[in-house]
Amino acid sequence: MIKHKISQELEIARDGRFVRQTNQFAARFGVGIDKLPIEAGKYRLLWSPVCPWAHRAVIVRKVLGLEDVISLGTADPIRPKLDHVDWAFTLDEGNVDPVLGIHYIGEVYLNADPNYSKRPTVPALVDIKSKKVVENDYHNLTYYLARDWKKFHKPSAPDLFPEALEGDIRALNDIIFHDINNGVYKAGFAKSQEAYEKAYDLVFERLDWLEARLRQQRYLHGSQLTDSDVRLYTTLARFDVAYYGAFNVNKKRLIDYPNLWGYARDLYQTYGFGDTTDFTAIKKHYFLSAHILGKEEHHKILPKGPDTSIWTIPTNRAEQFG
Repeated sequence: MIKHKISQELEIARDGRFVRQTNQFAARFGVGIDKLPIEAGKYRLLWSPVCPWAHRAVIVRKVLGLEDVISLGTADPIRPKLDHVDWAFTLDEGNVDPVLGIHYIGEVYLNADPNYSKRPTVPALVDIKSKKVVENDYHNLTYYLARDWKKFHKPSAPDLFPEALEGDIRALNDIIFHDINNGVYKAGFAKSQEAYEKAYDLVFERLDWLEARLRQQRYLHGSQLTDSDVRLYTTLARFDVAYYGAFNVNKKRLIDYPNLWGYARDLYQTYGFGDTTDFTAIKKHYFLSAHILGKEEHHKILPKGPDTSIWTIPTNRAEQFG
């Protein structure tokens, strides 16, 4: 039973800006009393296909071949009707996650901290035996999967976080997060016109900047697929089907950027990307579900478009950039 109620206004500053909550469960993997053991079958990754932060962890899990090492629990894209914000396992038989035996993701947060009062977020890495969330730091989780879990990677796994590019990857990821990944939310959840327009302008300034960058190279860091590409992709995949309409970031669509659109399709058609992308779930969440800031419910309509079949149109970026 979930016993807490989360304030709907915790993430709004006085000037109307959306300020995303911090992650409480940030632990490192390794050997030692203060580290999380790296063991196959010990953890379950909880996600919902709608969430870009969780989606990038699921992409990396699949690309690196960790599916049999870390199990996956999937929450419904539509928020449950509760007196607090949560995620529910209504896609599973009996509305219960089959491994953890929980109805809501909030349960593993309260198991870890009975006084937890923030939003239960995904991705949430849960210790299966204790049923406690042990890691929800989406900023670093994919780094850890790429580096700390290497002994479990499949032989053909790419190096998504090469040491030679670490500084460049971290620097670009920071820009992508603040200006694009979280930028669309800062626009969509703004409570003042000024805050909305500032976030809106920065989103499109950065998209223009990346459009020019991708005119010269296949991926964000040249010819090598990296963690940066995973992070940008999850926003691009949601842009036209959700953010453009639901968050009013409507200056341009993704398909209006020739290089970004070709790049996004190139990734979508790459193993681990398109096969973990659920456009229907994404649309259901952003247009039918209650958002985290408690927007008023009206007669909600699920948009019929856009046509997502165009994501399978071939791209020649591999040949173009050798």
